Amino acid sequence: MCHFKHLRVFGVASALIALSACGSEPPVEEEPPLRVDAASAAFVNGDPVFVEDVELEAAAQGVIAPGESFGPSHPDYDTILDQMIDQKLMAQEALKRGLTQDPVAQRRLQTARERILGNILVESLVASDVTEARIAEMYEEQVALQQLDDEVRVSHIVADTESEAAELYTELMNGADFADIAREHSIDRATRLDGGSLGYIVPGDLPSTYAAMIGNTETGTMSEPFESENGWIILRVEDRRTEAPQTLEQMRPEIVTFLTYSEISRILKELRVEAIIERRPGNAPEGRPERETSPLDPGRTGAGDPL
Repeated sequence: MCHFKHLRVFGVASALIALSACGSEPPVEEEPPLRVDAASAAFVNGDPVFVEDVELEAAAQGVIAPGESFGPSHPDYDTILDQMIDQKLMAQEALKRGLTQDPVAQRRLQTARERILGNILVESLVASDVTEARIAEMYEEQVALQQLDDEVRVSHIVADTESEAAELYTELMNGADFADIAREHSIDRATRLDGGSLGYIVPGDLPSTYAAMIGNTETGTMSEPFESENGWIILRVEDRRTEAPQTLEQMRPEIVTFLTYSEISRILKELRVEAIIERRPGNAPEGRPERETSPLDPGRTGAGDPL
């Protein structure tokens, strides 16, 4: 069980983490042919479709995990490659018809270029900052957190007063059977007939006084009497069991995703502090838009701004 629920991350980054192979932006007609030292999966009218781009498209569609190898032996390889070939044919036809000269098309191409540049930045962050050492460190933290959800088999005896609990505790210390004492004296009707057994429970689901006492009581022993909202309690920890943690390789995709989100959020916060951002409300008249200050530095004025 993975505990990334304890490590919620930043929705602002979610659009960028998708390392999407949405297809590189079609080049405008005057651009020179693309030359990249990379393996080609196919040629369409002499224009290459690169193996790496096929892999990125497969990852974007969820066919493989990001970074996983993808080749002709994969059952979906030909399908993805055919899609890339069709995309190349349509892009070539759009160029042939001069559709990139339309101003709306130019804006859309610029937006696509910015998205792809963002994806390239994400890939760079992963390569430089999401290291094996960081992955291993977070894995150890997650395994440690999992121990917080250990299941513990517990029995208890509930008494009305501190003095009654103290008397029962003395009997137990003198060798009385815990289950027998629970049946005869516990005021908890739900468990007394079962010798006070609560079965296997997760300590974190119980009131904090219970959870703390369970944590401080060794398996096979009982606690001293303590007060709770239900009365005075004597606990016995019968057994502890833990679900086997996932392996590092099983948990790796979630760890990589979390670390990447964290890096994107960090760099976006820094960039927003340094940037001059101007928003124009949808119904605002033409003219200079209002200047936006960073939420991290509300009083900041951008370089060169009038005071």
